[in-house]
Amino acid sequence: MTAYLTRPDKPALAYRYRPGRGPTIVFLPGYRSDMEGGKATALDAWAGRTGRAMLRLDYVGCGASEGDFEDGTLDLWLGDVLDAVDAFAPTGPLVIVGSSMGGWLALLAALRLGRVQALVGIAAAPDFTDWDFDDDKRALLAADGRIEEPGDYGEPHVTTHGFWQSGQANLLLNDEINFSGPVRLLHGQMDDVVPVSIALRLSRALRSADVQTILIKDGDHRLSRDADIALLIATVGALLE
Repeated sequence: MTAYLTRPDKPALAYRYRPGRGPTIVFLPGYRSDMEGGKATALDAWAGRTGRAMLRLDYVGCGASEGDFEDGTLDLWLGDVLDAVDAFAPTGPLVIVGSSMGGWLALLAALRLGRVQALVGIAAAPDFTDWDFDDDKRALLAADGRIEEPGDYGEPHVTTHGFWQSGQANLLLNDEINFSGPVRLLHGQMDDVVPVSIALRLSRALRSADVQTILIKDGDHRLSRDADIALLIATVGALLE
């Protein structure tokens, strides 16, 4: 059952926390996504079967959480992640799994928390406000304060100038990323949202010597087929052991 983390002067966060053995798995969804997606729920079901602790959440304005999506920024959503971790896994090691934008947040959270044992990126999209925004998009954002594009699920895909500015203030790929734990980057070679080159740039930028970039030849951006999810679970399970 979805529960809510209430916070002084902040919107309530929808979350699901499963107690169990550590390290605690933390799942971070992508942009405009939520904790009820197929990858998150499958990983949570596996955590239940194996007695593992797991936390998933909806960022402010996303899924079942309170707030307005268009008020969301990378910094705001990072704060949501840190608040949820502080509430439900305040001590002990963590393994953070981030999908698309969640992969960017996973990296930022790992740099803040200092007790992340390992990271898993699923089509991780760090710095997408940089490499996915050409001069025309930037000009539209500056002029109108938002961009509205066709979305995958019938609803428009909105990006605000505030979110873009927050992303630009949190760029990671042009410098060394100070994380030394194991990292696994799962990326579909048919991904038409996040180029494979981003996974390769990320693997080079990470300080860790234990980085594996796992390319799925026929995989798309979502990596949500049964075989993709089985690979995700096997990857997380290996890191926990």
